[in-house]
Amino acid sequence: MATLTKTKSKRKAAQSKAYRFDARLNEGQKVLIQKAADLEGRTMTDFVLRSAEAAAERTLQDRVMLLLSARETEVFVEAILNPAKPGHVLRTAAGYYSERHTAAGTGRQFEEEIESLRRQPVNIAQPGSLAQLVQ
Repeated sequence: MATLTKTKSKRKAAQSKAYRFDARLNEGQKVLIQKAADLEGRTMTDFVLRSAEAAAERTLQDRVMLLLSARETEVFVEAILNPAKPGHVLRTAAGYYSERHTAAGTGRQFEEEIESLRRQPVNIAQPGSLAQLVQ
């Protein structure tokens, strides 16, 4: 059973409020926590507080990621259900593909050209280099 009471720390009285946290442990829990604290060169109190704080941050971060994922899912579904009209670059690429595919019969020449483009390095540090691909 844990209790939380508000106290003032002598060294931090002017800076911030300190709270006291009491918890009851069985012997196995105490031994386990004490061993882990000793391995890290900390007191049990410091070990428990830092571990609890890290666990709380992970829990909050997981929740934020879940919420972001839900928002991203909504955006994705909206884009699938109501797609944007193709931009200039996509229309140009489709026309290029259509010309090459029709001229080559099976499209082998087009596939070879695409493969040669894949082998060329893309300088993502150059402004607009990736933006041109997705416009």
